[in-house]
Amino acid sequence: MRSRYAAFAVEDEAYLLRTWHPRTRPPRIGFEPGGSMRWTGLEILDSSDGSAFHSTGTVTFRARYVDGGRAGALHERSRFERLDGAWVYVDGDVYE
Repeated sequence: MRSRYAAFAVEDEAYLLRTWHPRTRPPRIGFEPGGSMRWTGLEILDSSDGSAFHSTGTVTFRARYVDGGRAGALHERSRFERLDGAWVYVDGDVYE
């Protein structure tokens, strides 16, 4: 989760696509060229499963950002699966 947050912060599309499950992966991320969004912090709120003994896991997090001078946050419960030995993002539920 932390590595994907960092990849979003530096707009590393290749890493994000590589760590996204092929079943749900979009064709591209679509970062806005010259966009004003800047990620400012990540808080892990909860996690379940996801150890070396599991094939699935969840992470609930809050990621803070500034966009056009306005602060905001993304609150999501993300689902991950182990694929060929590596954890990949499947999907998530966004909370308001």
